[in-house]
Amino acid sequence: MAVRQTIARIKLNNKHFEIIVDLDLALKLRKGEVVSIQNVLLTNDVFSNSQDGSKPSSADLMACFGTSNTFEVADRIVKKGEIQLPKEFKDEQREVRKKKIIDWYSRNAVDVRNGRPFTPQMISSALDQAGVSIDNRPIDQQINEITEKIQAILPLKVETKKLAITIPAIYTGKVYGAISDYKEREEWLSNGSLRVIVNIPVGLQSEFYDKLNAITHGAALSEEIKQAESLGKK
Repeated sequence: MAVRQTIARIKLNNKHFEIIVDLDLALKLRKGEVVSIQNVLLTNDVFSNSQDGSKPSSADLMACFGTSNTFEVADRIVKKGEIQLPKEFKDEQREVRKKKIIDWYSRNAVDVRNGRPFTPQMISSALDQAGVSIDNRPIDQQINEITEKIQAILPLKVETKKLAITIPAIYTGKVYGAISDYKEREEWLSNGSLRVIVNIPVGLQSEFYDKLNAITHGAALSEEIKQAESLGKK
């Protein structure tokens, strides 16, 4: 794959610092992957302005970074500064996110009129018509708002399961944010535990349980319930 060149930059103490980097390697380093900064850099220089080639003084580097070593400075710029993302890269990433959403709906949504799944082309068209903006958040954090928008275009229903979950008091504060998108009702028990009714899309249940168990260390109790069951019944 051809090297994609871009600029990484940071502003410290009202001074600008820039480096020229390999976009893909810089993003990997920023994510915490093991990548040599020497390979990330396309030129072994730190600039004040890469367009005109101007460079900061060693004194400026020492004052802002505590070192004048090019590789140490570059490492910090990549990890803490801004990496410019070319338009073609943003478009590429947008298409990747859109494909993930389309695949998800193809597996988990049906036509309310006949129970049949929609084709990927129909879902893609609905996303475009509804003007849906798919961001970098995990699918489970944006699926509800996306569904609401495309339901104006398609008679779509996401297959869900209703669960009753009892969360021990010690974990309620940490869990509350994770369940808020799916919570229908809640009941605080006399011992401080929280019992909630959640409605989870079938395709997100595995991720939901993984997140719930990670927070509660497996202490949360869950059971599938029927639509007619009330919150107070076990």
